[in-house]
Amino acid sequence: MAVKTDNSTGKRNKGGRPRKEIKKDQFLGVKCSLVERKVIENKARQVGVSVSEYLRKLGLSGKIDMKLKIVSKEILLFTATLNHLAANLNQIAKKRNSNDQLNALERAQLEQLSKVNKQLAQDIKNCLNDR
Repeated sequence: MAVKTDNSTGKRNKGGRPRKEIKKDQFLGVKCSLVERKVIENKARQVGVSVSEYLRKLGLSGKIDMKLKIVSKEILLFTATLNHLAANLNQIAKKRNSNDQLNALERAQLEQLSKVNKQLAQDIKNCLNDR
């Protein structure tokens, strides 16, 4: 029986699988449905690689289309109304904190802001219930 030796170093080769430069020893679990698993396994088989290699390559070099969150026109209008209300309430609070009394016009505006605020809250509830 002949023993293999490495000609460059003269060391004895014990055989077996050669060591890899970068050892892949980290486990990453993925949850999926049975149908998704079969699809992934089939795609890996078609490419001729293991499922691990397929997912690793896809994860490292593949592109995933991100879904952009588009804010609806209604929500933008809600935000604008809330900003307007906040600015008006801030002015009223500033005046009240300086011990100035509200005149009749300012009290009427405050009442109107209160109604707009209540309607806005109701509109938001309705919008969320429709989704």
